[in-house]
Amino acid sequence: MLEKFLRAIRMLAMVAWVGGLMFFAFVVAPVAFTRLASQHQAGLVVGGTLVILHWIGLAGGILFCLCTGILWLRAEVPARVGFAIEATLTVIMLVVTAYSQFSILPRMEQDRVQAGGEIETADMTNPARVHFERLHVLSERLEGLVLFCGIGVVLVLARESQWPETGKLKEL
Repeated sequence: MLEKFLRAIRMLAMVAWVGGLMFFAFVVAPVAFTRLASQHQAGLVVGGTLVILHWIGLAGGILFCLCTGILWLRAEVPARVGFAIEATLTVIMLVVTAYSQFSILPRMEQDRVQAGGEIETADMTNPARVHFERLHVLSERLEGLVLFCGIGVVLVLARESQWPETGKLKEL
């Protein structure tokens, strides 16, 4: 019973995070930048959405790691390899997301303010805009890395039912 509950929590946490990343990248950001009146408005929507998505990822990732740790302790050795892969990828996702949330996004906001409030109206040689654009590229790449790792976790999760060792839990 505990194993089924932990597996359900893990699946929900990872699907919310990875699904949110995909929805953000393929729906929210493109629609915001093509439908809203200005890039500034789109940036506010996308930036605000990303902050919320990061919190969902951080909470879900921590929960995923805790549940995976419990399952790892109770599993036979061969199944532990799969759990370790999932946990490692999730820790990478957590570290990158935290870096983006607590370092990159605040610095981008500082640059936006220093550039006069609307980054797209600042001169292309403005140091704040140059720094903002550099951070924006880094942010996109890191979000891509998180999505790539998340897809990896989902693929390993999909194979768990084929691990015969996961059905043999050690007695505590």
